[in-house]
Amino acid sequence: MIPLLRYHFALLIGAHRWLPPTVLYAAYVAIGIRAGDPVLDGFAYTAAPLLPVAAWLVRAAVTGEPPAARVCTAAAAGPGRAHLAAVAAAALATTVLGALGTAFTALVSDPHSADHRVRVPMGEATLAAALTALCCVLLGTAVGALANRPVVRSPGWAIPSGALAALLLLVVAVSPANAAVSGLVTGSPHGTVTVPWLPLCAAVLIAAAAVAVACALSSRRG
Repeated sequence: MIPLLRYHFALLIGAHRWLPPTVLYAAYVAIGIRAGDPVLDGFAYTAAPLLPVAAWLVRAAVTGEPPAARVCTAAAAGPGRAHLAAVAAAALATTVLGALGTAFTALVSDPHSADHRVRVPMGEATLAAALTALCCVLLGTAVGALANRPVVRSPGWAIPSGALAALLLLVVAVSPANAAVSGLVTGSPHGTVTVPWLPLCAAVLIAAAAVAVACALSSRRG
């Protein structure tokens, strides 16, 4: 599996298809996170966009391989494993972005509540932020897996359906991503930290199911 991951990382980087979502995320964080702002609000701000970024990078990874190379990779490693490696490479790349955004926010933000009166425990807050970011990455990976080949082959359907799904997972109250991000936002006025264990578990299950479906269809359709 490691060689497949390296291969898909090389494809993703070499094709420069990672640049647009990465640059947009970096600009979003650089513009939106200001020194001295409440840390919990900042953590929520940097975590939420990881969901569409993950979906974007998954699309870049699973559609970036030339058809002839995809056939060779599938023949050598199996289409399911090859597809899993592409999705995993995109998820890992987004996780790195999330870690950098979380670290930057922790460094420049004020470790206090929104009114700057109650001190926020940074260890627990950073853990909650990391798990919230991971929750968004996992759900974005699920969106990318289900909104692209082999589940949805037409770009005319794949791109708008992926964008709509990413938006809904951020705004719908029952979404694990919404629950995790909202926990940071609602805790900011009082300086309270809620570690999103339950949303993370739900996100893991959803992502695992979505990727399993995509890999199974990849084995059948090629």
